[in-house]
Amino acid sequence: MTHNLKELTDFLVGLGVDKVPHSKTYFLSHLIGVYRDLKEWGAPEHLALAGLFHSIYGTEAFQGFRISLDRREEVRSLIGERAERLAYANCALTRDSLDASVLAAGRPNVWDRFRNAPLEITDEDYADLLTLHLCDRLEQVERSQNWDLRSAAFRGMAERLGGVALETWTRVFAGARPAAA
Repeated sequence: MTHNLKELTDFLVGLGVDKVPHSKTYFLSHLIGVYRDLKEWGAPEHLALAGLFHSIYGTEAFQGFRISLDRREEVRSLIGERAERLAYANCALTRDSLDASVLAAGRPNVWDRFRNAPLEITDEDYADLLTLHLCDRLEQVERSQNWDLRSAAFRGMAERLGGVALETWTRVFAGARPAAA
């Protein structure tokens, strides 16, 4: 399935995301930034598309924009089943459960806040979810200057993923400034 970035961003603009503030820019700019960063990381198309829609249903931390879960099929038809499933997982997860899973050994135990139940996830999707979640963070951390947010978990994601994820995390956090006293 071939995707047209202009068509997808037009859909997002139609939802008004170009006017929603997010991390000292606009939400659309952030979404495109995550998409482009994932492409630069060599991510497969489904993962880059999940990056473009990673907060479409709102996340636990970002409620500045969200569409109804009733529109999942519409989103799925735009970006594909796997990309939508990853975007949903990113929106549904609780940060505490993801962080605990990253820092623990063994199978992930991530909680779905929409269903109030465990988030069913394959090992492959879990690796994609970590990549998506880390890339989202790295795309905005320098703008937000919120260097300490969930630092152990994000470092753990980078170390678990290795390669370009760890290289990017190391480069971005090399520029971290200590919090003001």
